[in-house]
Amino acid sequence: MSEVKLAAAVRTEFGKGAARAIRRASQVPAVVYGHGSEPAHVTLPAHELALALRTPNVLLSLDVDGKNELAIPKAVQRDAIKGFLVHVDLLLVKRGEKVTVEIPVQAEGELAAGGNLLEHVLNTLSIEAEATHIPEAVTVSVEGLEAGTSILAKDITLPKGSTLVTDADAVVLQVLAAQAEEPAAEAEATEGEEA
Repeated sequence: MSEVKLAAAVRTEFGKGAARAIRRASQVPAVVYGHGSEPAHVTLPAHELALALRTPNVLLSLDVDGKNELAIPKAVQRDAIKGFLVHVDLLLVKRGEKVTVEIPVQAEGELAAGGNLLEHVLNTLSIEAEATHIPEAVTVSVEGLEAGTSILAKDITLPKGSTLVTDADAVVLQVLAAQAEEPAAEAEATEGEEA
């Protein structure tokens, strides 16, 4: 996992009006907290932050007043309509430290013939990994799986150095048989007989 370097400026003004002014200046208000330190209120460049957040669990290298800090996004608030960043909470991490994060589950391969459907019961897995080696996603092969097959969390091979936090017996993916619809003419005939 690569680090994304961002310049952070400490902010001294708070409230709705100050936050709006920060966003008009193409910045995003953020709070950096963790390791027992006082929360630091900063602003980050909006465009660079938005690009960095495209990667799940991205590791951010923040330059705050000449001091370099590592952080991962903990909560990201976006505008409901336009989608721009409104506020970000960042959690401080250290190299070698283990953190618990959610990683996306991706399925690859073709199911067995017969029109089966793949249901994603869980879209993410909770894992514990070193802060500087957080995997972007975990890929599961569903090649040739038949209807009625389930893949549990414990069946998924995690990247080296990661441990599962999600319940091991939780169903992550399951294959469902396609349901054939009853033809409309037969359905009407059956309803007429019942009446």
